[in-house]
Amino acid sequence: MKFNLDIRCYTIGSNCSSEAKPGVPILWKAGIATVSPSNTAPYLTDPNRGPDYDGYLRTCHNDKVQGAIAAEFAYDKLGARSAATVHDGSVYAEQLAQVFAETFKKLGGKVTSMEAVSPNDTDMRPVLTKIATGKPDIIYYPIFIAEGGHITRQAKEVAGLEKVTLMGADGMFSPDFYKAAGTAAVGMYHSSPDFSAFAGGYQSFLDKHMSKYGEKPIAPFHAHAYDATMMVLAAIDKVAVKGSDGNLYIGRKALRDALYATKGMKGLTGTINCDQYGDCADPKIAVYQTAEENVKNGVMPTNPVWKPY
Repeated sequence: MKFNLDIRCYTIGSNCSSEAKPGVPILWKAGIATVSPSNTAPYLTDPNRGPDYDGYLRTCHNDKVQGAIAAEFAYDKLGARSAATVHDGSVYAEQLAQVFAETFKKLGGKVTSMEAVSPNDTDMRPVLTKIATGKPDIIYYPIFIAEGGHITRQAKEVAGLEKVTLMGADGMFSPDFYKAAGTAAVGMYHSSPDFSAFAGGYQSFLDKHMSKYGEKPIAPFHAHAYDATMMVLAAIDKVAVKGSDGNLYIGRKALRDALYATKGMKGLTGTINCDQYGDCADPKIAVYQTAEENVKNGVMPTNPVWKPY
């Protein structure tokens, strides 16, 4: 049988929320559905996002979950009562920092400062000096590796922040972050997917990945990408029609509808159930702490120090 699958019927991705916000409407106007393993910004599945995103789904968590869990950890587990946040202007970082701040305040904490940096900034001391005036117990900066590395290295050099707790998120949860931050990362925390809560098939997946590539996956959303792919293939299996010419045809609208109808799919990350706005994840977020061995060996921690369940 010939398999006439137009690659333009669907997209696995994009990688970042900032790419998805302008890119998804372009794809959907062409009838191309998108399933992302790593776009976590709340905006993308917000009920008020508009019809341009009706072809968008994701297998990763919504940052309404991650931001709230990070705030709960800071307030309940660490005992922090004041916090500052830093974002880089991306839809991912800005919304995640906002959710953290809103939740932290609801819990009874004080948000002393909500700052922004540019992805191209290297001298973070002016922003950190401003943050220091508020004397926060913790700084939550859910940004990316380059600017996150600079903040981590420079924070303890600023008067008033010598003892401040540092916390990042999944955007920096990569061995490359240790190259950027160095030993200054020791002791800091990250919110990220809870790998310890993934389904039984996850270890087999890791073993096969190691056998094929000689290393463990280096990005936190590897299992979500696998689930996104399996979800698309299952939807194709449901809607593909064999034509009289022997080709297999896949209607774009039919594929989109089949994706949204996904229910009870057993994935590596949990059970995949898509709602009407495209959130499909079984969201499990944990908090990890960096040890000296992690920095020395260039390996992110895999065992959480805290999870809310």
